[in-house]
Amino acid sequence: MKRNLKIYNVLLITAMIVGFLSCKDDKEGIDNSFKIETLIVDGGMKYDDVTYSGVKAASPIKLKFSQPVDRNTIAGNIEMIPFDENEDKPGDVPVTISFEDGDHVVTLQPNYELDLFAKYRLNVWEKIYSTQGTLLNTGRSYVITTAIDSTDKKVRIPDDQLLDLVQKQTFKYFWEGGHPTSGMARERNTSGDQVTTGGTGFGIMSMIAATNRNFITRQQAYDRVYKIAKFLRTKCTTYHGAYSHWLNGSTGETMKFSDTDDGADIVETAFLIQGLLTARQYFDQPAESALRDSITNIWKGVDWTWFNKDNAGTLYWNWSPKYAWAVGLPVQGWNEGLITYILAASSPTHAISKEVYIKGWAKSGAMANGKSFYGITLPLGEDYGGPLFFSHFSFLGLNPNGLSDTYANYWEQNKNQSLIHYNYSIENPKRYVGYSNACWGLTASDGDKGYSAFSPTNDLGVIAPTAAISSMPYTPNESMDALRFYYYKLGNYLWKDDGYGFYDSFNLSARWFDNQYLAIDQGPIIVMIENYRTNLLWHYFMKDSEIQKGLTALGFTFKVPDLK
Repeated sequence: MKRNLKIYNVLLITAMIVGFLSCKDDKEGIDNSFKIETLIVDGGMKYDDVTYSGVKAASPIKLKFSQPVDRNTIAGNIEMIPFDENEDKPGDVPVTISFEDGDHVVTLQPNYELDLFAKYRLNVWEKIYSTQGTLLNTGRSYVITTAIDSTDKKVRIPDDQLLDLVQKQTFKYFWEGGHPTSGMARERNTSGDQVTTGGTGFGIMSMIAATNRNFITRQQAYDRVYKIAKFLRTKCTTYHGAYSHWLNGSTGETMKFSDTDDGADIVETAFLIQGLLTARQYFDQPAESALRDSITNIWKGVDWTWFNKDNAGTLYWNWSPKYAWAVGLPVQGWNEGLITYILAASSPTHAISKEVYIKGWAKSGAMANGKSFYGITLPLGEDYGGPLFFSHFSFLGLNPNGLSDTYANYWEQNKNQSLIHYNYSIENPKRYVGYSNACWGLTASDGDKGYSAFSPTNDLGVIAPTAAISSMPYTPNESMDALRFYYYKLGNYLWKDDGYGFYDSFNLSARWFDNQYLAIDQGPIIVMIENYRTNLLWHYFMKDSEIQKGLTALGFTFKVPDLK
């Protein structure tokens, strides 16, 4: 009995010691497992534990382990495979294996340079042992995407010629891709009969720019704009003078935008009217009076006061004869809708009061921001400025240079928003591939996961060329750097010589490039480049005496810029 008790006490003391040591290890955070601590690549960005992008094609790949590895167990348990999305391609990538840091690091050097901008899978099987005889705790499968080819894909030309080329090629979207019956702009190049009201306004302005560049004749531009105006006036369904977001380009019938948005869209109508009024000023010859009269008829017919919704104190975006105000979206700052209030105050027949602008759009001053981002003050709107189309759509005709009111200097607003986007891409807080001082700007566009209004607070790695290029008046050097990068470095993916300029968007992290074009992204490219070069669209829109009267009524100071 005593002998058994003695054995029991020895076992108990031993267990206590083991338990104590175990607890001590736990308390001190000692991890004796054999695991992969990290993967190290040259030039690449790590997005999660297994995804690396932008890796230099010739760089070695290094696996760092928590313990020295048993070299004899490496061969056959690490492999690199090229793959394309959902399935592996046949054949391994041959690699030379070496060891560093006391065999804690296994270096894999591909025996040939990897393809550029290609995906590879690196598999590490859990059959590897440490020199201490410990089995690897788990295998890993890494996804590695190599960097793009940084060589020029296009022959270098002077910047003025490049600007001409981008404007001319992009203009084809509206000229060659316009709807054959109505002449209006299709929503996107694949939209068939679906045409866009706002995008057509942008397209009309692009035709004026194209005339100025001698891409088409003045008579050709006049004929197309007259065709559009006649279709709008005689064929299209209107709602208190306003148009729907989408129309059937053959019949003029409304095509619903959403379940309850099957009527008027006052903001899209404003984008259309902005283009039409610019055309009314530009086509000023006696023989062109029929177009001017048609535009005036459309302009006078819009009842802007109706969208004040029974004197609600703000304009509302949508109205439907079936669903009334069901969408329930007020047009309030800061977003793309400033031009809506400018036009509503300028109307010769249905003008809103200054109070609607103050209480509705400006929210009695609540649209102010005033914070600093990257050392740059943002006068208005959401933090980081929102998507860049906020500084484009209303300002294709409305000249922000010299434009100010109680709430902001609008040149400062738009320039600073652009610079904030520029600096955000340089910082690249989410570590997306490609973001840089030459690849920047987030706006509403297609994305690899669907269409969205991308911004620094809604960043999924998607860049649209229109964002930086259309900011050229505000950030000429930064925008020109971006245009050169998109054309010369990504031109084999982003540009088709027989297409409509730059495709809508891309995501280098996802190795995705769009294959479509959108009217609302194409138009600002042409128009804002032209405003940067000559002030053309700003000059003609701001010449309109009714616009000047409306701006004055709202308390704005403004300039009519001279043509350069």
